[in-house]
Amino acid sequence: MKNLASFPIACIALLLPALSAQAENLDVLMSQVFPQEQATYIGYESVERDDIPASSAIERKYLIVDFRFEATQPPVEQLQASVHKVCMTLLKDRDLIRQLSDSGYDMVSVAFDRRSQFDCL
Repeated sequence: MKNLASFPIACIALLLPALSAQAENLDVLMSQVFPQEQATYIGYESVERDDIPASSAIERKYLIVDFRFEATQPPVEQLQASVHKVCMTLLKDRDLIRQLSDSGYDMVSVAFDRRSQFDCL
């Protein structure tokens, strides 16, 4: 019975490297989306949606990848193109998408400021 008590700790210890690798993969991928002088990758944030009941079959977690433009916010057309570029970069990395999905994320959003987010998937 002593071995069973340590089982959850062992599971957590095995999952931590996988979660860390997932975060590293995301950070590396997102930091390469734009040239340094255009937009800078700030990081990501995991958000749990309160508008979906915990008992729902729909996942409640989503991820926000955050960038900041070096200069002023670009025109709407360029902003849309930037969102598309981030989303397509994510979608092309099937392993990362699979890892995010396996970790319970059902949506990824892109942010270029603190006021608005644009949904990818």
